[in-house]
Amino acid sequence: MRIIALAAIALSALAITACSSTSTTSAANTETSIAMTGEDPYLWLEEVEGERALAWVREQNARSLPTLENDPRYPQLLADATALATSRDRLPLGGIFEGYYYNFWQDENHVRGIYRRARLDAFARDGNPQWETVLDIDAIAAAENANWVFKGIDCLEGTTLCLVSLSDGGKDATTYREYDLATRSFVPNGFVVPEAKSGVTWLDRNNLLVATDWGQENGSSTMTESGYPFVVKRWTRGTPLASATELMRGQPTDVGVFGGVLQDTDGRRVPIAVEADTFFESTNYRLDGATPQRINLPAKSSIQGLYQGYLIATLQEAWRGHPQGALIAYPLSETGSENPNITVLFAPNARQSIEGVSITRDAIIVAGYENVRGRLLRIARNGNAWATTTIALPENGSVTMAGSSPTESRAFAVFEDFLTPDTVYALDNRATTARALRSLPAQFDSSPYISEQFEAVSADGTRVPYFVLRRRDVAFNGENPTLLYAYGGFQVSMTPAYSPNVGKLWLDRGGVYVLANIRGGGEFGPAWHQAGLRTNRQVIYDDFYAVERDLVERRITSPRRLGIMGGSNGGLLMGVMLNQHPEMINAAVVQVPLLDMLRYDQLLAGASWVDEYGSPSNAEERAFLETITPYQNLRRRDDFPVPFVVTSTKDDRVHPGHARKYVARLQELGMPVLYYENVDGGHAAAANLNEAARRRALEYTYLMQRLMD
Repeated sequence: MRIIALAAIALSALAITACSSTSTTSAANTETSIAMTGEDPYLWLEEVEGERALAWVREQNARSLPTLENDPRYPQLLADATALATSRDRLPLGGIFEGYYYNFWQDENHVRGIYRRARLDAFARDGNPQWETVLDIDAIAAAENANWVFKGIDCLEGTTLCLVSLSDGGKDATTYREYDLATRSFVPNGFVVPEAKSGVTWLDRNNLLVATDWGQENGSSTMTESGYPFVVKRWTRGTPLASATELMRGQPTDVGVFGGVLQDTDGRRVPIAVEADTFFESTNYRLDGATPQRINLPAKSSIQGLYQGYLIATLQEAWRGHPQGALIAYPLSETGSENPNITVLFAPNARQSIEGVSITRDAIIVAGYENVRGRLLRIARNGNAWATTTIALPENGSVTMAGSSPTESRAFAVFEDFLTPDTVYALDNRATTARALRSLPAQFDSSPYISEQFEAVSADGTRVPYFVLRRRDVAFNGENPTLLYAYGGFQVSMTPAYSPNVGKLWLDRGGVYVLANIRGGGEFGPAWHQAGLRTNRQVIYDDFYAVERDLVERRITSPRRLGIMGGSNGGLLMGVMLNQHPEMINAAVVQVPLLDMLRYDQLLAGASWVDEYGSPSNAEERAFLETITPYQNLRRRDDFPVPFVVTSTKDDRVHPGHARKYVARLQELGMPVLYYENVDGGHAAAANLNEAARRRALEYTYLMQRLMD
């Protein structure tokens, strides 16, 4: 059982006024730009823990936070956000392992979280079993005086041994430590892999598959240019980590190389390595022979697991006559064959997508979308034939898997929509209907609200769907405070979701919420994502602008009342829209953003995203990046709204220097900006529930100031 992804690279998705700060530097050169040649006066702000940079951060926080925290609405927003963050009214979702259902749980008494379990039969009855705690992160952090954030756990079948992944303050870099579920303690003299951006999994009780920072070799790093490992080794219990045996080696120019184990429905375990040549292209190898054996799959594909002796994979590109987006199977015995006997299990049409694939002992469960509405398929072998059935669920919402195992018949899924609290469903053996187990209690009164789906038309004629969540009686008079959210990258889909924070902190205070399904995401499969790659990226921004225009044309809102929000790649989206169409909005929440697109590939994990954005070292791609990079394209202009920029010192995925330099440049231009940098939190900009609540309260206070006042 793994709560962290197996044989995958968690990069992306890489999966936050009345008075505002003003410049303390001269604005005499306000019409000049940061040189596209790379001359950057604010490089010193890229020194994450540099004394001068941290002093600047403290100054910015001290200037901006009172503007928000002294607002009379802030205390109640904070109280509401904290109550929601720490509420026990959440579904206990997790994973299945050897007759138990495991769940990671956080509340007001466990802000860092506990890892707990219940008997699988008991959970399957009603979703409300008796729990026993097996790991207490709050207690460990207190005992060790450490700011531990739980990142995942991997337990070995047939044992009580697990590998716990812990992060200092929420960073992507983690420490792996061996833990015993029986003794509820770390194993004395057990396996420990020091902090790094590592991939670690069990081979057997005495051997691990480890990809990590192995230090210098002949004066060269064993980490890729993107900051991930490219050497996979077998580490045997009782020996030094440095003596581990090399099994697979990639290249420093790879995004990374990671190991994993695929488990079949009969319990067979197959070790593999995934060499990520780029963010979206990889080569897969079996490691169960004398030498690595390449698995025959196209570069743009994803292994989903094993099912009854078959390798299951999804195609992000057409291959051997099989369509892009398809789910395929072929015999495990043919992984090294040049011509494997391929069966297409499901081929989505242009308005369908596969969002997730889970494997049980008896069937393959496919969670997907049709016109951004969730559906669930059951695919099973019957002799030499394959049968596909639809599992009945409510319509017009989202469906995600919430626990499965290739050695168990049971599986669980969650359905939700904007106004319906999450409900966990049991997917019993061979059943074609889902059995509702437990629903989340309503955390806001949804009766006054309605959700609708509209379409905007982008510059090239593409239909771009979006959802509007509003009061039933709202007047279409252009005066509604409206928050528009989108992401637009890395094939990440934005789908209907029940959000107590949106309901309680925004809708109940008179706001309208909009979710846009722009290109770059995965709502309509790989083609929807790939349409906006590299130099084609402007279509993503055109899509977002089209939604802004459509909202105004329908008189749902107006530029005076329209705000936008996005994080990470969505933060880049915010930065681009602020430059390209500031006249359309009056607020922008820019969370953990990429903003310097001429230098992004030199900062932390940035090099791994060249396949998404293009390379600044490529003349053609750089020329395009120069047209969109938010930082370098800042100009003084009167129609530029006051943005709120949020980041974290501990973000080791998207460098906080992006946000810092952007804010410094705005201040140089004499343009007001609000800034908050949390000293902890990693890419989530929050290390625990209380920090997350504070960030949300700050963001919604800002939005009310800009859009409601």
